[in-house]
Amino acid sequence: MITIISPAKTLNFKTQSPISDFSQPLFVNQAAKLVNELVKLNPSELKELMDINNGLSELNFIRYSKWELVHSTANSKQAIFAFNGEVYNGFNASRITSEQAEFAQEHLRILSGLYGILRPLDLIQPYRLEISTKISTNHFKNLYEYWTKTITAQINKELEQHSSKVLVNLASNEYSRSIQIKKGTGQIITPVFKELKGNVLKVIVVYTKKARGQMARFIVDNKIDTPEDLKFFDSDGYFFDEALSSDKEWVFTR
Repeated sequence: MITIISPAKTLNFKTQSPISDFSQPLFVNQAAKLVNELVKLNPSELKELMDINNGLSELNFIRYSKWELVHSTANSKQAIFAFNGEVYNGFNASRITSEQAEFAQEHLRILSGLYGILRPLDLIQPYRLEISTKISTNHFKNLYEYWTKTITAQINKELEQHSSKVLVNLASNEYSRSIQIKKGTGQIITPVFKELKGNVLKVIVVYTKKARGQMARFIVDNKIDTPEDLKFFDSDGYFFDEALSSDKEWVFTR
């Protein structure tokens, strides 16, 4: 069983990782080709391309000018500790053990606009590139076209090596679009998190993001490798609602 999550826009390269183990990104050469295109853009062009403010455009202009093909602990950080957003707050990576990290390395994947797909301990350098960014060249029209075949093939390859050929989709729609579902090798389950507001169950984005991280951590903590065990997820008062769920969407409410 493999679980996918989205990256985060904000990064934390200031604090030290609690674990020294690391791995190299699988598709760093493909990432380098994207960087080669991005370094051609000035801050104003990056601002327009990424729809970001002046400060962020200047920051990412500097980031890409300094980006190096060779990733080391001197210029990079493990992905699970570098990303810093609601999903990662829910995952609480700063309290992960070496044993838990080892399980995550085999069962958790982070989708990325720059790196395609990352294992938790893969080194990354500071960047910002959402997969929906409309960057194109003579060779590809957008990042979905650039990455979809590569990401799908890698997920399928890895699922073949798992006894439970299930993909748990905890990524946003923006990122899960990068996997060609019809070409998947096994079952795909998308957990949905809903809050009871008055008499109505609603999906609230900020809560959903945190819950996705919490479920990813629940999987790692309990070394879950079969989907049925996901139904026991109960962080922050969530519980599995079988009546609202289907084969493809598992609904958790609170």
